[in-house]
Amino acid sequence: MTRLLLVIAGGLVGAPLRYVADRAVQARHDSLFPWGTFSVNVVGSLILGFLAGASSALPHGVQLLVGTGFCGALTTYSTFSYETIRLYEDRARFLAVANVTASIVAGLGSVFLGAAVSQAIWG
Repeated sequence: MTRLLLVIAGGLVGAPLRYVADRAVQARHDSLFPWGTFSVNVVGSLILGFLAGASSALPHGVQLLVGTGFCGALTTYSTFSYETIRLYEDRARFLAVANVTASIVAGLGSVFLGAAVSQAIWG
């Protein structure tokens, strides 16, 4: 039961933060490109990479709270997919391909960077 509550608590923070961050980032860009979703997914990947790299140094409860709960609610594969399809259907095909490519490259890069930082801290 405690594990479930940790995941729920993380999600209660991550989900509204995703919405607020998405709107704040997107409001600063006059572009069809989904910068808000891209940003939260890259930040979430960085945090998850950090947690993965520090998995032996952090209590399992932190991984549930921050990794599963917070990052699970902060990041969004479904919105990424929807926005990519929307770009493609709106004939912004270059942006659709750019969204997929940039999201994969930046997401993986963020995971590796997060893991490297945590490994540098905890070895």
